[in-house]
Amino acid sequence: MKTIILNQPEQLSQIETERPTPPEKGQALVRVHRVGICGTDLHAFRGRQPFFSYPRILGHELGVEIIELGSPSQRLQVGDKCAVEPYLNCGKCIACRRGKPNCCAHLEVLGVHADGGMREFFVVPQEKLHTSSKLSFDQLALVETLGIGAHAVARAQIERGENTLVIGAGPIGLSVIQFAREAGARVLVLDVNANRLRFCREQLGADETVLANDDALSDIEQLTNGDLPTVVFDATGSAASMENAFQFVAPGGRLVFVGLVQAEIKFHDPFFHRRELTLLGSRNATPDDFRRIIALLESGAIDTTPWITHRSDFDSFIQTFPDWLDPQKGVIKAMLEL
Repeated sequence: MKTIILNQPEQLSQIETERPTPPEKGQALVRVHRVGICGTDLHAFRGRQPFFSYPRILGHELGVEIIELGSPSQRLQVGDKCAVEPYLNCGKCIACRRGKPNCCAHLEVLGVHADGGMREFFVVPQEKLHTSSKLSFDQLALVETLGIGAHAVARAQIERGENTLVIGAGPIGLSVIQFAREAGARVLVLDVNANRLRFCREQLGADETVLANDDALSDIEQLTNGDLPTVVFDATGSAASMENAFQFVAPGGRLVFVGLVQAEIKFHDPFFHRRELTLLGSRNATPDDFRRIIALLESGAIDTTPWITHRSDFDSFIQTFPDWLDPQKGVIKAMLEL
């Protein structure tokens, strides 16, 4: 079967691999139809992704079809369209026992720690499949990205009307914007790219946007009547941005690091202490997040129509993918079609 593998940084190959053996009890064989391209994939290609080893089959944002079940299931059947929850947790550690499988002590993420979905077929645990009879494969492949934002917003416990700043208007930032608005926040967006800010205003309904420059702090102060946002999300994956984010948080506010970077993050403790800030990490998403997002997409409460701006078929992907790293190409969300 056709497979794309990242052998080492900046070296993708299309190869032929054996089709998987039949699924065992509790497993399902799936046909991959869509693979969303994420910042994780871009970082891995550049050699900057934490917890990553080569070679690796990328792909963790997946829209798939069930081809075969290894054992009968009350909720799954052959032919079902599914989103894949790509987080393989142990079920036994303290995080799993406390209902937090997204940060399992032994977590493996498909496409990062274990081979992912850039291949025609693969086998996944049945419990990691979330079905929908209404959504397209495109929509199903976006569920994982949306889950990152939904989980981060849940971590922040936003109150209706709260001034909320999202730093970084990439796909993860866009998902945070979606769910911050759904929670009733007044959403401000900060980014270096004016075109992305325009997208956030025109397509996602952001209340205010701010171009990242030397005046950004004063601009944000003005937009919040001098108060500053009480919730700030950094979705950039940039150490410099994450360190800079502390200054934007109002006294008593919360700062949520959604992005991941292979670096140490430093902050000035007296400033942090004086404002009594709360710093939160947010990792992955939970099964409940997946179920909730699918319901919101099915109802039309969340609209992903404007998201997908670039596409590639399987045979063109290796030549096309490097172009998607160029900010001038205007990529919001890219999708691999199999």
